[in-house]
Amino acid sequence: MTSGEGDGAAFAIALAGVGKAFDGLTVLTDVHLSLPRRSRTAIVGPSGGGKTTLLQIIAGLLEPDTGVALVEGVATARQRLAHCALMPQRDLLLPWRTALDNAAIALENRGADRAEARRRTHPLFERFGLAGFERARPAELSGGMRQRVSFLRTLMADKDVLLLDEPFGALDSITRAQLQEWLRDAMDAVPRTVLLVTHDVEEALLLCQRVAVLSQRPGQVVKVLTGGGGFRGSRREIVTSPEFVSLKEEALAVIGP
Repeated sequence: MTSGEGDGAAFAIALAGVGKAFDGLTVLTDVHLSLPRRSRTAIVGPSGGGKTTLLQIIAGLLEPDTGVALVEGVATARQRLAHCALMPQRDLLLPWRTALDNAAIALENRGADRAEARRRTHPLFERFGLAGFERARPAELSGGMRQRVSFLRTLMADKDVLLLDEPFGALDSITRAQLQEWLRDAMDAVPRTVLLVTHDVEEALLLCQRVAVLSQRPGQVVKVLTGGGGFRGSRREIVTSPEFVSLKEEALAVIGP
């Protein structure tokens, strides 16, 4: 990954001079960032620094006021949206649908009938630790299980780029740690270009190969760090290793208090 260099068509995501303001308040300014295909990158930074706004621009939900945002070499919001699947912090599962039908809705949105969507989604329930919960309604699932269904729904959209916006932000620390380890395995099993927004530096370093640090508002990329996404071993082994602790200290030093 480079910052502000390269041909946009050579990257899954390429941002050059991106800026955004709302009602006269500048949220992002002169953001440069390029992500290779099938890489995993996290964005961290202070609250209000524009992390979610940047994700929405990439996803095609917003247009930048300045600069260019490319996804798979295309620039319009509609074109970017066609290449991206966004997983928000809240799972947004439909309460009247079963877990299987919630996960399968992405296929229905692409034209499959419900029976076909169920048939194609069902085999993944065991891989993602959801076997036996196919008929459960969202209210019957734990927070962690709901997030697994939400991730599977995002994956079934079959887009080139997965955008994850604080996916575990609402979970308790134990469940969050368990899902971090699960998500590492899930992303290994189904490689995609992944951009993760999180306020948790440890989570960013654990899950991703690179970590882009945004400044205080107006946000811009001030540093790109090497993450620990390629480390092997259990979560506990990784986050307690001297190499990982050193990476975390470096990241925290850049982010500041």
